[in-house]
Amino acid sequence: MKRHAGWSGLVRRARRWPWLAGMVAAAGACQVGAQPWNLAMAQLPQPDGGQTTVFYPTLATESAHRQGPFDLAWAANAVPAAGQRRLVVISHGSGGSPWVHADLARSLVAAGHVVAVPQHQGDNIDDPSSPGPDSWARRPREVSQAIDRVAGDPRLAPVLQLDAVGVFGGSAGGHTALSMAGGAWSASRFRDHCLQHMADDFSSCVGFITRLDGSWLDAPKLWLARRVIAWRFNDEQLQRHTDHRVRAVVAMVPFAADFDPASLAAPAVPLGLVTAALDVNQVPRFHAQAVLQACAPRCQVLMHLANGSHGAMLSPLPPLGPGSLGAQLLGDPPGFDRQATLPRLHRCLSSFFTHHLSLPATTTTADGPRPATAPPGSTACAIPP
Repeated sequence: MKRHAGWSGLVRRARRWPWLAGMVAAAGACQVGAQPWNLAMAQLPQPDGGQTTVFYPTLATESAHRQGPFDLAWAANAVPAAGQRRLVVISHGSGGSPWVHADLARSLVAAGHVVAVPQHQGDNIDDPSSPGPDSWARRPREVSQAIDRVAGDPRLAPVLQLDAVGVFGGSAGGHTALSMAGGAWSASRFRDHCLQHMADDFSSCVGFITRLDGSWLDAPKLWLARRVIAWRFNDEQLQRHTDHRVRAVVAMVPFAADFDPASLAAPAVPLGLVTAALDVNQVPRFHAQAVLQACAPRCQVLMHLANGSHGAMLSPLPPLGPGSLGAQLLGDPPGFDRQATLPRLHRCLSSFFTHHLSLPATTTTADGPRPATAPPGSTACAIPP
């Protein structure tokens, strides 16, 4: 492949400026990415009986596959396309599956990445037995284990460079992502948030069990939820887990009220946020906005969905019965253009990871080493009004 005559000179100049080096690497990845890869899918068994689902580029032909309510397409267990690629781990939401992130995975694969989606034990579509703090304590370790698992796969290992890995997560997966960015949280902080703000952030505290509806039942619902949470979640130990291989993180509509804000003031890696103004599942002022207040200006809102809600993190969106609890918490609000907005969001996320996973791990400043970052605004994506 021939490149423009000025390319070699740009590469030489880039060696002197880390941020330019990252842009050059990303541009090179885009040139290579002109190859119209197809999507491959394979599943790697986990010791707990779950599966880590991996999406990756291939030249093999895709075929149709039915997964639950979704009609999807990929080349099953195909030979990976040649190349040296970065890994992005997606942490699914509570009770989630890999299939609701298939559109994002396809965008990331089109950008040349490999995508791994571990099945979080006790908090997935097949086994929703232990959501909340019990799962949140396991999830970051499960991300690290997924990286190890992919690294040990003889089919995928030869095409991967695992010294720079990305992590994306939404909702409970966003909580995982914030942990991987250096955030510290505790079960007692979850308890304290819920006891103080139960009525205003009810679904964050009780999950997809019930909602407050203004009826006489609200009082007993609040009483019972407070009693159970105060009894169960007393551990004050701050939970931390990072992985030196993780170099860029995006948290979308995260559960975040239980994080110590000081732990997010200087994220360990470049941190992007995706926020949704109409999120009723994780009310923004307690979660995404609180994270932004803690980490700005050392983090970045990649996209703010003024008409979006919690379900914008899911694509494809599972069927939601009219009037159901799922529809109330995950359904798209009137005026949200899913077909126009989410492809733009997925391209934005792919650009963020392509850019930051091409940067050196750190830059040296007068205050010592810091995570390498792009020039302000270089990876943010705006939604037209």
